[in-house]
Formats: sequence, C-alpha cells, structure tokens
Amino acid sequence: MSNFAYLPLESKGWRMAMGLRPLDLDHWLEVDDRRDDELEQKRQLLDTVFDVVVATNPEGDEGSRELLGEVTRYLDAHQPELTIEVRREEHPIVAAARLVQEDLCVLVRSDVWRLQAACVCFPSRWNLASKLGTTLDDIHRPVPTYDVELSRPTNAFFERLKSDRSFWRLNWTLIDSPALHQPTSARRSPHGELADWFFRVERQTLRRLPESGAIVFTIHNYVASAKELCEAHEDFGATLLLNLDTAPPAMQEYKGWVGVADRLRASLDPEPRLSRE
Repeated sequence: MSNFAYLPLESKGWRMAMGLRPLDLDHWLEVDDRRDDELEQKRQLLDTVFDVVVATNPEGDEGSRELLGEVTRYLDAHQPELTIEVRREEHPIVAAARLVQEDLCVLVRSDVWRLQAACVCFPSRWNLASKLGTTLDDIHRPVPTYDVELSRPTNAFFERLKSDRSFWRLNWTLIDSPALHQPTSARRSPHGELADWFFRVERQTLRRLPESGAIVFTIHNYVASAKELCEAHEDFGATLLLNLDTAPPAMQEYKGWVGVADRLRASLDPEPRLSRE
C-alpha cells in the first residue's frame, strides 16, 4: 500500500472545494496493472446490465465520436504496446469506455451544460439513468451546501473551459466494500471497523474537445484497504480521522459517515484509557 496512487486527505481537516489542478494531456488517462481485470469487469457489466451503466441522448453523439478518436489516439501515442480493438457497431462512448479503465461522461452546452452521454461502469453510489439530460446543478443537488458554495464556481468554470487548458481533481470516500460497481444510492455507514473499510479515490479529469466543443469528464477509481493504508503511511489514520471529525454533519449524513469517526478512533487507539480519579 505504500505505492497507492493518491491520498487526497486535507492535512487541516475537511473542506468543500473544487480542488482543480492543471492537467498535462500527456497524462490524461492512466493505465496500471489492474487494467485487464477492470476491462473484464466492464465487459461483464455491459453484457448484463447495459441500461444501468450506459445512458445516451442524440445530443451527445457528436462529442462521443470525437471522444472515441481522442481515446484511441492517446493510447496509440502513450501505450503503443496495448492491443486496441474498437467496436464500430457500438455507440462511440461505449466503444471508448471498453478501451480504458476510466468511466466517461460527455456534457454538451444547449441552454446550459447537460450530461448527454455516459458509460459509468464503476459508480460510487449514484444512479446514471437519473442523471442523463440533467444540468450540473441537478447532478450535484444531493450534495450538501453545493448550491451555496460550489454551484456558481462550477458553472463558471464550465463556461470558461477551453480546449487548450484541461484540469484534474481528486475525490475520496470511505466505504465497506472494495467493489468498483456500486450503483445504489443508499448512503449507509460502513459496517464494522477499520479492518473492514476501504478508501476509495476518484481521479477525475475535465477537458473540452476542440471540434464538438463538448466537455469530457473522466473518472478513474482507486480502492485500497483502509487498515493497510494506515499501516503503510504513518499519518494516514490520524489525517483520515481529522477529515471525518471536521466534515459538517450534513456531509457526514450524505456520505454515510455518521458515527464512523468514533469507530475509527477506537480502532486507532484500542487500548482502554486509565481513569485519572
């Protein structure tokens, strides 16, 4: 676990922020040793629950075709050893998603920016079908304080985003299953204690395609045992506890973290304290 890709915990405690960083397009997509397994998981999901993991409107077709071309060109240039097989009979966003570990979303500007095509095989407790055709505000409406703190900067960012500047960000949560495919919207607290929990990180990228003008949102998931991360990184447990403790109550409820900080505290300090009486 010492080489886990990302540990995006705030050293000063929880904060609500977009957290965008400039993206070098030479590092747009990431390939690691889990690629074969994750692409096989995608294949099985596309074969068995297609309507759960894919949603498209005609408005997203042009951007999806351009996205497929961008994905194949990127892999040809940066991962030439990989075998790339494009299924031309499929919707282009599905064909593109079969090639990469990332989930893919295409947003198109009409009256406002709307999600018009997506292949999301590895959702973290959200339902894709309910998001199709909706706005940025609609997509994020369940997130506490989003409307107050992030709605305006998020919409402004999408309006300003140009094809010559792309960005990436990290998001994390604590759950009790290592499964990548978690489409249920239920936000229950993780069962058990530290040994039963998993730290899940989403590496998200945002770029505007030069021809269609569509914005592509990619999500690459990384999951690791929380206990193993605590053992491999001296400050991980304490920093995780600080972030859980300082998350507002509404965010704890939304994330399914109610009561988790106390259980984590007990796991990190299992020895009973002596009375000072």
